[in-house]
Amino acid sequence: MIWFIVGCIAPAFLISFVVTRIVQRYAETWGLVDQPAARKVHVTPTPLGGGIAIYFGFLLPILAAQIFAAAAIQGLIPSDWIPELLRAHFEGIQYRAPQFWTLMAGGTVLAVMGLVDDRFGLSWKIRLVVQFLVAGMLVLTGTSATIFVSVPWFGMLVSVVWIVVLINSLNFLDNMDGLSAGIGLIASLMFASVMLSGTSEPRWLVGGALLVLSGSLGGFLVFNWPPASIFMGDAGSTFLGMMLASLTLLGTFYDSGVSQTHVILAPLCILAVPLYDFTSVMLIRLSQGRSPFQPDKSHFSHRLTGIGLSRTNAVLTVHFATLTTGLGALLLYHVDDWSGAMLVIALVLCTLVIVSILEMAAGRANNQEKPNPPAPSQHN
Repeated sequence: MIWFIVGCIAPAFLISFVVTRIVQRYAETWGLVDQPAARKVHVTPTPLGGGIAIYFGFLLPILAAQIFAAAAIQGLIPSDWIPELLRAHFEGIQYRAPQFWTLMAGGTVLAVMGLVDDRFGLSWKIRLVVQFLVAGMLVLTGTSATIFVSVPWFGMLVSVVWIVVLINSLNFLDNMDGLSAGIGLIASLMFASVMLSGTSEPRWLVGGALLVLSGSLGGFLVFNWPPASIFMGDAGSTFLGMMLASLTLLGTFYDSGVSQTHVILAPLCILAVPLYDFTSVMLIRLSQGRSPFQPDKSHFSHRLTGIGLSRTNAVLTVHFATLTTGLGALLLYHVDDWSGAMLVIALVLCTLVIVSILEMAAGRANNQEKPNPPAPSQHN
């Protein structure tokens, strides 16, 4: 198991690390620079395009695994050179190859669109339409969940919404150094843990893909950790959101051999904090009569800095809140029924309540700091 984990993470980490350095060097030449603005927290021009590194850090190891499996099946690689654990899954790798490449096709569309948006700017309406088209294509080609409902269209509809919401959740979270990449790293490792140890039989393919994704994020996070020297941009955040959403759909969390239906809540637990942030920000913007996709500083991380936390500590707070709810997801596989699952859900909800209290405290602090408006003139 340990060699499988290292073999998935290490190559992705190294590729992402190297590509990040290359992008960092040439970002200004390519016009991929994020300029400071009122809604942003950085004060100096910072290279964009880290999403390119995340993309290739995921793509190249997956491509190498596909080529290696095909060569082994055709007898081009001596079987004595290949561990038995790997040989047993080569057929499965080839069988799932079309689905994975469909996934990469969707990810490529979003990554390219994100680069165009990073470089030139695109309307949120165009981006949202493309996201729904990509999500629909993935669901129609098999990346879908049944949600224990016998009506196929319902599961497909929920799957499309799940993909689009996660794309935008991770995009919204990319508002502070190390935040989105760190949450993506935590989530991918949590999901991989479920795939490899939470079920009666390890799901090596999806679990391995999640480990590769975590390695790719780790290589980029070296440079994105506060103070960041490069940002992932929309190319990275949308690709990351789509991959997490799609891999959670491909990986079956329900296992009739060891668990009951309550484990379907595992993805919601792992991603509870990003989903809470996405929902609360959307509601705040709508309540103020603004576009739900208009950038601002109403995110959880921004509110934490509003009550005095440094940016690094604000990011760590969000990370550990995500880790807490993620550990709750792992606990779902150690309880036997819905009564035990309710305790886990209570744990997750308590964490979100703490998040909400901190947000309200930050809101009050910001309001108190605002100067009172001048009294109206007596001469008017």
